Amino acid sequence: MHQAHIPGLDLNLLPALEALLRRRSVTAAAADIGLSQPAMSRALARLRDVFGDPLLVRAGGQLILTARAVDLLPRVAAAMEALRGVYRPAAFAPERLERTIRLVATDVHSVLLGPPLAARLAKAAPLLDLRFETVRPDIVARMERGEVDFAIALASTPLPPGAASMPIGADRLSLVLRRGHPLADRDWTVADYGRVDHVGVSIFGDSPSDLDAALAAHGVTRRMALTTPHFLSALAVVAQTDHATTISHAFASRFAGLFDLVLKPPPLPSTLAQVLVWSQARGADPALAWLRGVIAEAAASAYPPA
Repeated sequence: MHQAHIPGLDLNLLPALEALLRRRSVTAAAADIGLSQPAMSRALARLRDVFGDPLLVRAGGQLILTARAVDLLPRVAAAMEALRGVYRPAAFAPERLERTIRLVATDVHSVLLGPPLAARLAKAAPLLDLRFETVRPDIVARMERGEVDFAIALASTPLPPGAASMPIGADRLSLVLRRGHPLADRDWTVADYGRVDHVGVSIFGDSPSDLDAALAAHGVTRRMALTTPHFLSALAVVAQTDHATTISHAFASRFAGLFDLVLKPPPLPSTLAQVLVWSQARGADPALAWLRGVIAEAAASAYPPA
């Protein structure tokens, strides 16, 4: 039996072979794949040499397939379809998605987005696992290595090179006090920030916040009596002391009843536009593209309209 040397095969002959076997005409096959008739005739000669078989023989004024060609026809058609599939985007089915998605976020986002996001994924992608990751200084490197899929940040945060983002929600700051606090029953002035102790939330360290910078512009400095990396613990401390904290309104309003808190507009209003961040290198991943939409839907239900 004639054996073909696989590494030496010219795969450019495969479309010609498929067209010749299907059309049983050199002229029609050439037209199908955009070759001239002489070029198709040369391709047929090469194919006959590769297979050690004439493949097409003339009988009664027309070309017919040899027994070898009849055997080849379904296999060549299947091979061509498989080859086309290499270049065809795979059909994306969320219900069959089995992977772990890692989202870097603070406890504010895990509380606000976790429930609506989990509810949507349970229905649309029940095999997908969602993992909220803590915010760390190496978040950019982790995202570049593919260890993190998404991160939630403020729109004012500068994006690193190679990152993309989309807005997912609008929040604002609220001044939070315990009910019965000596200053809970009146509107605050900027000077009031310097009259009480505060609870601060620090994610990366002790660098001054945007609020501290705004207060400094008015000549006011606030004392941080307690600093924590968790927003929920800030609310818990405020509930038991005469300290104040200034954090996300959407988050604080979820716990105002539980901790018996008073939420007030600060004298220096600030919006907190939220964005979802990901690496452009993985932006075309169908699963991640789909998830961006799901996260945006969950955020729309978590953040009240402005």
